[in-house]
Amino acid sequence: MGKKPVKYCVVDAFTDSPFKGNPAAVCLLEEEERDEEWLQAVASEFNVSQTGYLTRITESESETQDSSNSTTSPRFHLRWFTPVAEVKLCGHATLAAAHFLFTSGLVNSDKIEFLTLSGVLTAKRVPEAQKTGKLEDCFLIELDFPVVPLTEFDSAEVPSISKALSDASVIELKKTTTAEDLFVVLPSGKAVADLQPKFDEIQRCPGRGLIITALAPTGSGFDFFSRFFCPKLGIKEDPVCGSAHCALAAYWSKKLGKCDLVAYQASPRGGILNLHLDEQSQRVLLRGKAITVMEGSLLV
Repeated sequence: MGKKPVKYCVVDAFTDSPFKGNPAAVCLLEEEERDEEWLQAVASEFNVSQTGYLTRITESESETQDSSNSTTSPRFHLRWFTPVAEVKLCGHATLAAAHFLFTSGLVNSDKIEFLTLSGVLTAKRVPEAQKTGKLEDCFLIELDFPVVPLTEFDSAEVPSISKALSDASVIELKKTTTAEDLFVVLPSGKAVADLQPKFDEIQRCPGRGLIITALAPTGSGFDFFSRFFCPKLGIKEDPVCGSAHCALAAYWSKKLGKCDLVAYQASPRGGILNLHLDEQSQRVLLRGKAITVMEGSLLV
C-alpha cells in the first residue's frame, strides 16, 4: 500500500495580499515520520524560502516529554527547511503554519504551541481592530520568539561587505550570536530599499547571511526598514524574515527608546511586522497577517 497523501498549502506571510509578503509551504504529516532526505527533497521541490513540517503531538506524548506541562493548547512538532538545509528558527513559516491550523479547522483554540529546535514557540490568534469584511480576515497572529543577541564584528571586513552591497556606506557592523548573520546598518531607509546586492560577493562574505537595516523615511509610518540576503542557504533574498526581526527589534528598541515598533521589510514583495520587545524576558512578539494562496496533496 502506498503512503497516504500529505496535505500541504502555500501561505503568504506578513501580508494580507496574495503574492506579497513571504511565501512558505506548510506540510501536515499525519501518518508517519518522514526521513530527512524526503523532507529536504520536498523543500527543494517547493523551492520557496522555507517549507515547514507539522506533526501533531498527542496528549500522552506531551505528558511524556514534559511532565510539568499543564497547557491545554494544541501542540505540534515544527521543523523548517530551506531549499538546501534545515534551519533552527524561522518566523514567517511559523506564522504560515499557525495560519494554516487556525483557518483549516484543525485546532479549536486561539493558541498553539510548537516544539522546535529553538524550544517551545507559541502562536496566538489576536483580534484585529473592528473592520468590515470576513471574520477570517479580521485577526492577526502573534508569535512569541526569543531575542537574537548581537555582538561586535571585525571592522576590517567593512570594505568587503560594502563592496557586496554595491559600495553602500556602512554605518555600523555587528553579528548575530545564533546564526552568525552579519548585521549592517546603512544611512537611510531609501538606501536599504534601493540597494542592488551583489550575490556573488555576498556568498564570499563571512557568516551565514546578511541583514541590512536603517531608519525608515519620515512620514512612512514605519520605524525602520530592513532586508535579508542568504544565498548560502539557497535564498538570494528572503522577502520577509521573522527571525531577523528578533535581532532587529532589540537593536531598534534601544536606539529609538521604545518597545513597540512597526517594521517594513523592503524586499520586492514587501512585508509588514508589528513588534513588541519584552526586555525583561528577552522575548520578541511578532504580529502579522497571512493569506493562503495554494493547497493540495503530495502524492509521494
